[in-house]
Amino acid sequence: MTYSIRYMIFCLVVPMVALVSNPMPVEAASRDRIEAFLTTTGFDVALESIALASASAPQMLGIDPDGFGADWTRLTEEVFDTEEMHETAVSILEQTLRDEALNHAVEFYASDLGQRLVEAENASHMVEDDDAKQLEGQEIISDLVRSGSDRVEGLKRMNRAIDSSDTSLRALQEIQLRFLLAASASGVIDLQFSGDELREVLRRNEAQMRQSIQLSALVGAAYTYQDFSDTDIDAYADALEQPLMQEVYELLNAIQYEIMAMRFEVLAARMAELRPAQDI
Repeated sequence: MTYSIRYMIFCLVVPMVALVSNPMPVEAASRDRIEAFLTTTGFDVALESIALASASAPQMLGIDPDGFGADWTRLTEEVFDTEEMHETAVSILEQTLRDEALNHAVEFYASDLGQRLVEAENASHMVEDDDAKQLEGQEIISDLVRSGSDRVEGLKRMNRAIDSSDTSLRALQEIQLRFLLAASASGVIDLQFSGDELREVLRRNEAQMRQSIQLSALVGAAYTYQDFSDTDIDAYADALEQPLMQEVYELLNAIQYEIMAMRFEVLAARMAELRPAQDI
């Protein structure tokens, strides 16, 4: 599965409080089946890769990341505990993932194409040098455009299916807002804007932000799926556009984005242990 980790995004497709507090649906999947589902679809690796996004946290606050040294590694390992994030995801899925949707997703991702996709996506998730990954993806896109290939449209179609409700923009805005406000509340930064003012600043940058998100998603897909044929890409897009797969992706995106938001809020508070406050 393709998840936009590098955007640091958060947006609830369905409210998390409602997800946690609602009674378990009659058709909700069992814990064992959910664990198998996470492995088969690759979502377990996507969760682990959330920790890689912490590298951009200091820059978001205007802080030189090199100043933290080994303390930064220690802190991020504590905050982005993979077992804790995994447990959070499983607990929510136990209450929300319907058997019918789970079976549909597993049937596709357990296929030959599905497993090849998961292998490629898992490898892409865990690439630590995101700049190099983006550069290679840009070169692939440039080559495709120069040759007049239809593959670019296939990749765009696939990305639209993954984010069918166009949540990435709102997600990016929300994660930035929550992270900055949490950092200000903990004294890590001296934020010169109120919450409403900061939200307005983000709103004014929406057009540019949306374009950046779409371009980065396209470049990332070009890199991740470079060894797949155009037929494979079209088949994946077909699968992603199915209603039950859309249901699965809405839920998984919501869970992943909420986990990211919560972890970055904790990180903002804990950063006070490492460095005195400074203006932003």
